[in-house]
Order: sequence, then C-alpha cells, then structure tokens
Amino acid sequence: MAKLTLSGWDAEQGEDYNPNKLTSPMVFFWTMVIFLIIVGFVGAILFRQAQTAFLSNPGLNGLILGVLLIGILLVFTHVLALRPEVRWFNSFRAAGSADKVGRDPVLLAPMRALIGKRHSMAISTAALRSILDSIATRLDESRDTSRYLIGLLVFLGLLGTFWGLLGTIGSINTVIQSLDAGSGSTDDVLSALKTGLSAPLTGMGTAFSTSLFGLSSSLVLGFLDLQAGRAQSRFYTELENWLSSVTDVSSDVNVRSEAGTGNRPEDLRLLAEELSRMAQEGGTSQRTTAAMASLAEGIQGLVKNMRGEQQMLRDWIEAQQEEARSMRRTLDKLAARLSDNDRKTLPTPRRASEETGQD
Repeated sequence: MAKLTLSGWDAEQGEDYNPNKLTSPMVFFWTMVIFLIIVGFVGAILFRQAQTAFLSNPGLNGLILGVLLIGILLVFTHVLALRPEVRWFNSFRAAGSADKVGRDPVLLAPMRALIGKRHSMAISTAALRSILDSIATRLDESRDTSRYLIGLLVFLGLLGTFWGLLGTIGSINTVIQSLDAGSGSTDDVLSALKTGLSAPLTGMGTAFSTSLFGLSSSLVLGFLDLQAGRAQSRFYTELENWLSSVTDVSSDVNVRSEAGTGNRPEDLRLLAEELSRMAQEGGTSQRTTAAMASLAEGIQGLVKNMRGEQQMLRDWIEAQQEEARSMRRTLDKLAARLSDNDRKTLPTPRRASEETGQD
C-alpha cells in the first residue's frame, strides 16, 4: 500500500508549494461582534421607546432578553470552540505527528484516534467518509440548542401577543358592561370610560411589546447562528479538502482487485508454483506444514469461487436465452394476430365484385 508521510508531504509538492492551512474562525467572530455593536447603537437611539415597550410587561420581556443573552453566549462559544481545533490541526500539519501537539482536540477526536502514533498516513475512502460524517454530526449537534432558542424567542413573542390580546378583549368587555348612561352626567360617563380604557391599552402594550422583543431577538440570534454555521462550514470544507488530498485511493483499488482477480487461473498457477517450491525444499517443519495447509485451503477456496462464478455465468446465459425465446414467441404471436386482422379488414376480390354488381 502506498503511504504518504505527513512530515514530508509538503516537501514532495515542491519548494514553492504553500499548504492550505485551516483558516481561523475569528473573521466570523469579529463579524458577529460588529453586528452586535450596530444592534446596540440602534438600541441606544431607540432607548426611550424600547424602555416604554419593555415596561409594558417587564417579566415576559425580561425573559425574552434573558433567552437572547444565553443564545448569544452559546453561539459565540460555538465559534470560539473551532479555534483550538484549527490550532491543533495546523500544529499537527507543521509537526508531522499528533504526539508532538499539545491538548487533544474535541471535534477532531475521530481523526486523532485514526492517526494515533503514526508518522505516516494512508487512509482509505471509507475511513475518510467515516471521519467526515462523525465531524459533521458533531458540528450539527452543537447548533441544535441555538436553533431551539431561536424558535423559543418567536414562541415567547407570540405568547405575549396572544396574552395581551386576551387581556384587551376581557378589559373592553368589562368597560362596556360598567357604562351606565342613566346613572350620572355625561362627564361622569366619560371619566369612567377613560378609567376603564387604561386596562385594554395595557393589554395592547403587552401584546405589541412582547411581539417586538421576541421577533427582534430571534432576528439577532438568527444572524449570529448563521455566522456560526458559516464558520463551521468553512472549517468542515477545508478539512475535507485536506483529507481528500492525503487519501490513498489505491488501497481501495487494490482491495477490489484482490477480490475481483483472486480467482483467476494465474493465481492458481502462482500458488501451485509456491507449493512446488516448498515441497522441493523438503521442509518438514511445523511452519512449512502450516503454510502448505494454508495454500491448500486457498486453492480450494479459489476453485470454489471459480465454480460458483461459472455456474452464475451459465445461469445468466440460460436466462438470456430463455428470455430471447419468450420474446420471439411473443413477436410471432403479434405478427400472426396482425396478419389475421389485415385479412379480416381487407375485402377479397370476389366480395368486391359482388358489391360492385349490387351497386
């Protein structure tokens, strides 16, 4: 099996070759920081309006802002978690050995376990796919909580909206029932109406404020989660590109060729020559006997495989012949049926003459 030395891999590419290292996720980190600064600046401009809306229902609005804060910290943690993984991988590329790097990675643990203490690496495509699938699963699972928090913010906003609307409807009903035009002057009725409308207005404030905070918070957290997803996608893509460049495709080809050509007569001839050579040496040791027994078992297995493939080929040929005969019979029946239809539809000369005489 062809092997590729990690420490000498860059040298084989030429002196001018510049290996592609994993890019630091700090670009996305600072993008998220700048976005939060812009959001804070807008919030400072609209502070009085936001304060009034917040005081409409401090409990529910405070819960929404608390969930937003937890989501922001969680998303930043996802991005910063990629930094030690990138640092470990780049150090591993530079050192050429996983043992010379410090702390073991978390996301790249499957890759670290595969490399082990080896200074060379020749992974198959199956191992490559296994590593990438494991890393992709870990990256996707790490974002499940942030996605849930985005949906939770939308839910809290809608919950406050319906809660406020229910309170508004109930308060309006109470105000209408409390009005009595015959109980006093018009000023007293208007005063009672103003007093009663304060409760419906409070409910409407709750509805609109929670909807505002919930949807705005979900928008902010959604953008941050998008940046975290982009950072993870670039990390995964660059890792996949490097692993693909060091994958030994010939190992899979050799395995397939051994499985596909191991039952040829040429292999039988080689095994027979090896058996004859060992017999001529006259070795009667236990090792020679075991080797001869192994060769005999190999020959027996090869013969069985050849017989099985020959039987499969014979069955396939017979099936093709039977299918051809069946198709021929079908075509003959179809041709005969078409011929009968033609004879029924076309008039005979005698019938045509009789029809002419009648006319």
